[in-house]
Amino acid sequence: MDKKLKDLKKQYEEVPIPKELDFVVENALKQSNKKKKNRTPHWLLGTAAAAMLFTASLNVSPAMARTLSEIPVVGSVVKVLTWTEYEVADDTYEANIKVPSIENLENQKLANTLNEKYRAEGKALYDEFIADVGDIKANGGGHYGVDSGYDIKTDNDQILSIGRYIVNTVGSSSTVMHYDTIDKQNEILITLPMLFKDDSYIRVISDNIKEQMREQIATSNEEKIYWVKGAGLPDEDLMDDFKAIDADQQFYISDKGKLIISFDKYEVAPGYMGVVEFEIPTDVLQNSLVSNQYIH
Repeated sequence: MDKKLKDLKKQYEEVPIPKELDFVVENALKQSNKKKKNRTPHWLLGTAAAAMLFTASLNVSPAMARTLSEIPVVGSVVKVLTWTEYEVADDTYEANIKVPSIENLENQKLANTLNEKYRAEGKALYDEFIADVGDIKANGGGHYGVDSGYDIKTDNDQILSIGRYIVNTVGSSSTVMHYDTIDKQNEILITLPMLFKDDSYIRVISDNIKEQMREQIATSNEEKIYWVKGAGLPDEDLMDDFKAIDADQQFYISDKGKLIISFDKYEVAPGYMGVVEFEIPTDVLQNSLVSNQYIH
């Protein structure tokens, strides 16, 4: 993994998240039916020298209003909207950063906490872009781009899964994904460890992913390569061979109730493979699952 990608992931993971998140998750089940008033955020942003910054608030931009009309409604009540968008265009430097906002979730504490996290991440990413552009210009110039936004991975009566991506381009490109999965009925944030009885899921999932990797390399008509031992690749081609997922590995739950494990570009495979995902068969997980409420 190149230094720029490592720095980007480190910066992303160090964005401060409100301390009350643990409290929110712990108490959400007890308070999920409690209705609270929505608040309307207001955030004004400055312009940077030699760059054009466009900030769109939900209630003031006709262009944004048109965009919102095309965004799918999640379930019958909860919506995911583009709350703010940063755009920078300056010769060979470009940025497009869309910040999502979860609206109409009855558990307003959970919604506010996630939305504040998204806004902090978006602002930090923009600030980092401006600083990096300054450094690149000071060293003779070059090309640099950042594209960040979100995808609705799952949208049904029970589950809302939001995937947020950062594509960073300096010569070659890197892609980082982060997911949030919400139980809309109980209005709690679902984490990977809470789905399982104990940490044995790490080994179970990792072993299955290695098996899938080897099978894909052996049988795919396309040229697929993963950095996994036992797939017939020379050791020098393995880079940092995949050994196990992280305890909090990025994941989401599909519309069919399947666990999808996600790896960033360059994390377990060469860059041309991009972001790679593995659907873990439920029968492989069955003995480790707390229940089949989410995974079935």
